[in-house]
Amino acid sequence: MADGLMAAVRNNLIALQRLAGDIDRVQNRLATGKRINSPSDGPAAYFTASALNARAAALNSVLDGISNGKKVIEAANVGLEGIQSLVKNMRSLAYQALTSPSTLAEVTGTATGLTGATAIAMDSGDTVTISDGTTTATYTHAPGKTVQDFINAVNNTANLNVEARLTSDGRIQLEATGVNNVTIGGSASAGELGALGLAAGTTTSTSNSLRQALAQQFDSVRTQIEQLASDASFNGRNLLAGGTLAIDLNDRGSAAATISGSLVSASNLGIGAASGAGGNFQFDGDIEDVIAGLDVASASLQQMSSGFSAQLSVVSVRENFTKGLSNLLTDGAERLVAADLNEESAMLLALRTRRDLAVTSLSLAAEAEKTALRLFGST
Repeated sequence: MADGLMAAVRNNLIALQRLAGDIDRVQNRLATGKRINSPSDGPAAYFTASALNARAAALNSVLDGISNGKKVIEAANVGLEGIQSLVKNMRSLAYQALTSPSTLAEVTGTATGLTGATAIAMDSGDTVTISDGTTTATYTHAPGKTVQDFINAVNNTANLNVEARLTSDGRIQLEATGVNNVTIGGSASAGELGALGLAAGTTTSTSNSLRQALAQQFDSVRTQIEQLASDASFNGRNLLAGGTLAIDLNDRGSAAATISGSLVSASNLGIGAASGAGGNFQFDGDIEDVIAGLDVASASLQQMSSGFSAQLSVVSVRENFTKGLSNLLTDGAERLVAADLNEESAMLLALRTRRDLAVTSLSLAAEAEKTALRLFGST
């Protein structure tokens, strides 16, 4: 009988040990939120979840690279927007200069109704010279020559800072293209020159101070283009400095986006200095050329921005896809090993109840054994 009582105590102790182990496992599941925390809990699910989590982690690294790449592209676009604003500012200065009347030498003939085909009435061999004080154009008359021949003789003379044209009412107009004089001379008589509406003499130029001041402002803004472009970087990468950006789009290295940058500068955009080719904005034709160059530069900047935006759109699509795939993998891994917290809580409550009952049973068995021993001891 004593052996039977001791066996009851032993069985209750073994049951309590098992219950303690079960309670520990359930408590661990509740603490981690996972029903499988090691290969022993379920090798297939454990290793499958580990593989899914490993790929999700690799995709998250790819996402970091994509995010950095997007910021590089966005920085370039912000830089292009800023440069576009500078170009608009420069165009405004150029147009403002055009509204100020030119003070350069200008000679407008008195004879009207002339065309390029109008024959010139002049003795053969007689000449008309047009000088800017340094360079001289010479027209030498021959039978059959026309007004257009005279205009060509002026405009085709290298380094001559005088431009010839016909006005809308058919007058010959000679205009200085810099702050220089326009001198008419030659062997042609006053009457021969008069047939062209011209007269021998010198017309002087003066510098327009407002235009010169606007040209200086123009050049000051122009220098900001290079500075702004050099500042349009993110994490040391700058597409406006002519660099190339490669962005990995998956975790296997089999897909990538390559974005080629451009070296952005005023010179590369074709924007010259107003103090150089712009002639300090003294000649209307120079200003008009500058404005035309600004229009071309603006179109070039817009094209670059469109290219970067298209690449950014592609990269953003891949970013969203990679985020979705990473979340899917993580969710799949969690579903494989996740614990049902409601079920585990109920299990813990049941195990604790069983433990309490086992403790009570153990106490009763121990008490019965003591009682039996007392009985045997009293006999």
